[in-house]
Amino acid sequence: MQFIQKEFSSTIEVKKSKFIAHLCPYDDFDAMMERLKNEHPKARHYVYAYRYLNIWEQIVENSSDDGEPKGTSGRPCLKVLSGGEIINSAVVVVRYFGGTMLGTGGLVKAYSDAVNAVIELGEFTLYEKLEEEVITISYTDLAKIEHTLKALDIAIKTKEFGNDVTLTLQATKEKLEQFQY
Repeated sequence: MQFIQKEFSSTIEVKKSKFIAHLCPYDDFDAMMERLKNEHPKARHYVYAYRYLNIWEQIVENSSDDGEPKGTSGRPCLKVLSGGEIINSAVVVVRYFGGTMLGTGGLVKAYSDAVNAVIELGEFTLYEKLEEEVITISYTDLAKIEHTLKALDIAIKTKEFGNDVTLTLQATKEKLEQFQY
């Protein structure tokens, strides 16, 4: 599975209809949808699809045809995301109608092509399930531990300073198992 960390966009034209696809991290979906509706007030449709992992590591997905014939736009967009094993991401395709009816098959192909075009531009990161571990160390060991964590590519999410230093670490299970302190 893979995901993106910033927004990408691409435009295709099919029989004078313009399809502008925007791919973004799922957490940015609502803000992006609102922004696109403001940027493209004369667009006819704002079709979307998204997939994300919930807290139980289950894939949640949804799509909307936004007034296009049922099953001709949102579902094809979702199938492209699913086929690319893309998670924690959302796509919105803004459509300007060009005056020519595309038919159901034409709409499916146009929306699928629009999402495929933006995916080709996207920069993806492989998904790894991250776990957290909390450790407590002395002040004298802090610099040495930070150096070791950086070498193992283990992130320090928080540092709490008291009598000792409490670190909240975040990394894959395998990387946390490699860490010895």
